[in-house]
Amino acid sequence: MGKDIQFSLVYRDMWQSSGKYMPRKDQLERIAPVIIDMGCFARVETNGGGFEQINLLFGENPNKAVRAWTKDFNAAGIKTHMLERGLNGIRMSPVPADIRKLMFKVKKKQGVDISRSFDGLNDPRNIIDSIKYAKEGGMIAQATLSLTHSKLHNVDYYVNLAEQLIEGGADEICLKDMAGIGRPASLGKMVQGIKAAHPNMLIQYHGQTGPGFTPAAILEVARAGCDIIDVGMEPLSWGTGHADVITVVEMLKDAGFSVPDINMKAYMQARTLTQEFIDDFLGYYIDPKNRFLNSLLIGPGLPGGMMGSLMADLGNNLSSLNKWLVKNGQPELTQDELMVRLFDEVEFIWPKLGYPPLVTPYSQYVKNVALMNVVQMAKGKERFSMIDDNTWDMLLGNAGRLPGELAPEIVKMAKDQGKEFFTGHPQSLYPDNLETFKKEMDEKGWDYGQDDEELFELAMHPTQYRNYKSGKAKEEFEKDLAEKRKGDTIADAPVAATAPMAGFVPKTLHVDVNGEQFVVSVAYGASATPATASAPAPTPAAAAPAAMATGSAEITAPLEGKYFKTKSASDTAIKVGDNIKTGDVVGYIESMKVYNAITADKAGKIVEICFSDGATVEEDDVLIKLQ
Repeated sequence: MGKDIQFSLVYRDMWQSSGKYMPRKDQLERIAPVIIDMGCFARVETNGGGFEQINLLFGENPNKAVRAWTKDFNAAGIKTHMLERGLNGIRMSPVPADIRKLMFKVKKKQGVDISRSFDGLNDPRNIIDSIKYAKEGGMIAQATLSLTHSKLHNVDYYVNLAEQLIEGGADEICLKDMAGIGRPASLGKMVQGIKAAHPNMLIQYHGQTGPGFTPAAILEVARAGCDIIDVGMEPLSWGTGHADVITVVEMLKDAGFSVPDINMKAYMQARTLTQEFIDDFLGYYIDPKNRFLNSLLIGPGLPGGMMGSLMADLGNNLSSLNKWLVKNGQPELTQDELMVRLFDEVEFIWPKLGYPPLVTPYSQYVKNVALMNVVQMAKGKERFSMIDDNTWDMLLGNAGRLPGELAPEIVKMAKDQGKEFFTGHPQSLYPDNLETFKKEMDEKGWDYGQDDEELFELAMHPTQYRNYKSGKAKEEFEKDLAEKRKGDTIADAPVAATAPMAGFVPKTLHVDVNGEQFVVSVAYGASATPATASAPAPTPAAAAPAAMATGSAEITAPLEGKYFKTKSASDTAIKVGDNIKTGDVVGYIESMKVYNAITADKAGKIVEICFSDGATVEEDDVLIKLQ
């Protein structure tokens, strides 16, 4: 027999690459024993990435979920692994070192064996910190190469990066092909290069299937010596997700590899449960388009995991842009036309932004800048007329070293705005801060939790955790879900991604699998349209002046989103009576997961702030009135 190949079911990423939310704790507990019974998995990805925030957003405790979810796998001897983002931990922004260290200790005690650590810029300094912290916490440290395709990101680049990470103490290496754009032959050469220097180094391959390369890539890396392959399963395989384990098993068997057999009865049970979770509520947050392969993704190289949010962003911005176009006597755009413009713009600006690997969060930043460029240029404005603060942090080196050089116009723009570039160790910019959160918990009488897990949760996700504790998160989630259910717009099962034959619309099928009979429900997605929650009405500021002076000037919103006077609690908020100058920051609009600074385009005295913090604003809404 040929080389043994093992499999990991990336159950967390199956959901995150498809939609917005994860199953609840009780649902995860139900499916864990069935996944074990499938008998083909050496590993299961249980948490990390957006898992914690997702639980908090729908008002659930992620710590209880992780402990319950990993318990059966631990008992069965199946290793569990999590995804973490290096300097950013398991959120989208940098994390102080003391909080990062606590994360690994907590997760190990909760039952997570392996930390898959990546850095969105492939800066080895950030990953090596995670390797050290993970091992101190008792976890297996798997260091990750975030794969992308450019003139800089070639085989030698990744083999050299792996060498640095192995020298830094990595126990394992993961090739993270988050967009599925890694060319198969090159991926095989990367594995060969790493194995040539380190024949006993375990290598795991993770590939999204969006553009269609992944089955060929799996075969190439297996032939080159890869040890473990990440896979998905129906009804959430393929599309923006992962190759189905059935396909991968049969492909590798045919190629002469030794692979475990699948207990098909358990597979069908797990498939049925997953579909049940979709039908319960999760399908309301899954765009049916994410179930299709899309070779258009090869050009921009955007990862499958962000396609759900990208489609939502396109819809929101398209509506706003079309309003402007109609008002100015121009023809409206379709979503496909806007998407093609966006993809072309990503390809154009990516080199100018220093070739950041297109992985969370930097794929979002590049996409956001590209989308703002497309929208602004459609209105006759200049490219790069709006760059959010998070993107500037990336460009200035505050999160790590960019692989490529910035375009001269970006460097000039930074200097013109008085911004400074940073070349030191990124972690030094974010000093230890755990004591601040201990103080908050003490003042509020909150328990630190088992193994300090509740303290960790507050420190890692302050806003979401406070909303969870207050009940606000659950209330908002239930309201949103009720709106979606009222419209009965749940996305149909991915098994029915294509329209049925004319006149033939069965609701159930009787399926025989190895002598076992299964009744399978069938839904049809051709007529389904994704739910679009209606935006809440703008919330007026509580204390606005009753009357305005004649000749007042206005500062308007350049895009839609949620308005905030400040970005953090330590900042000083504007107030009525303040005198502002042209160029002063007068607030932020949170849109597409980032904060966009709003600068005054005129000077004057503030006489009215038209919206309160957190209020939803539309493009061109008047934010501030001046005299």
